[in-house]
Amino acid sequence: MHLVEPYYRWRSLYIASEDEASPFYERNYSEFEFHNSIYNFYIHPQWDSIGSPTLFIKILYIDYDENYVIIELIGEWNDAIENDIMTLKRDIIEELTKYGIDKFMLIGENVLNFHSSDDCYYEEWTDDIEGGWVAMINFHEHVLLEFKDVGVDQYFIMGGEMEQIQWRTYSPEQLYKKIKSIADKRLK
Repeated sequence: MHLVEPYYRWRSLYIASEDEASPFYERNYSEFEFHNSIYNFYIHPQWDSIGSPTLFIKILYIDYDENYVIIELIGEWNDAIENDIMTLKRDIIEELTKYGIDKFMLIGENVLNFHSSDDCYYEEWTDDIEGGWVAMINFHEHVLLEFKDVGVDQYFIMGGEMEQIQWRTYSPEQLYKKIKSIADKRLK
């Protein structure tokens, strides 16, 4: 897992540690010291801890004019034991919504599984971004089924063409326009 880096080709466009509005402003990174791990497997030091021992993220891009963020995730999304949704919602999402962010693109190809609890933080997230949306991009099929089995899929735009997007071939603006067009169709 230590070889799986967050996507870095947009760093010329945005760096969360240099954005005063980012929850990771002024965070320092090392390319050589591996200190975060998921189940005793070290992960690349560029991933950001959200306070969960199993779920880490990287804010890849924020556009404050169009009010969207692209976040890549790695690990296990565990609401049952770690209450990851509460941590993500309180420490990251709420910080971003203060600046008007209401469209969230979550890239989940490195999310290994999901363990549920209740849906109150998902419902709260949806209520907080009235008129916005949360899109789940490239999550594994078994993870999507785990979301569906407990009914939290109702809070996301997910499945179908959302799982076939070659997002690395897009600029952030192009990806946003593609996801927005899908979201607009599904929310009508």
